[in-house]
Amino acid sequence: MKMFKEIMSWVIPIVVGLLVALLIRRFVFTMVRVDGPSMEANLENDERVAVVKTVAIKHLSVIVFNAYRVDPDATSKNVKYVKRVIGMPGDTVSSRDGQLYVNGKRVNQSFISQFERTQGTGDWNLQGLSNKNEWSIQTTKVPKHSYFVLGDHRSVSNDSRYWGFVPAKKVLGVVKVPFWDTSATKRHNVNAIGY
Repeated sequence: MKMFKEIMSWVIPIVVGLLVALLIRRFVFTMVRVDGPSMEANLENDERVAVVKTVAIKHLSVIVFNAYRVDPDATSKNVKYVKRVIGMPGDTVSSRDGQLYVNGKRVNQSFISQFERTQGTGDWNLQGLSNKNEWSIQTTKVPKHSYFVLGDHRSVSNDSRYWGFVPAKKVLGVVKVPFWDTSATKRHNVNAIGY
């Protein structure tokens, strides 16, 4: 009996600790690895970032979402993309001469370089993109419960310009660069510029 009590004195704290960790991971935050160059220079390939599930999504928030059945090329159920929210539900979104416009107002894109803003961005609006790419939703505005997302490195990003909108139910959370990352600029450009 004494041995049983001693064993349980370390088993119970370990089990409780594991349960708490699982609950935090499921409902509060988790860590993910960035795969690919589409969010450079703010997020690098193979960088690990936190995904916080309790933070509200805003314009310019960086999010992680499950891309399965969002991007037709994402054939695995576990493919996750990291992108920046440009359009919220009900917004109009367009691009002209390397400038983004949301609801007719120019978006401050100081979080990326002039090269990243202009190379590969193109001139478009939602109706033109939906017609050109034959989206199932033909629209001039971001639909309810959906987001229009772009990668920061526009010339290499596979994003909403090609496959359309991200349903809110597919979003896993908002990306936060951890405090131990040495780049204050990167932390600001990912963590602090949503509006």
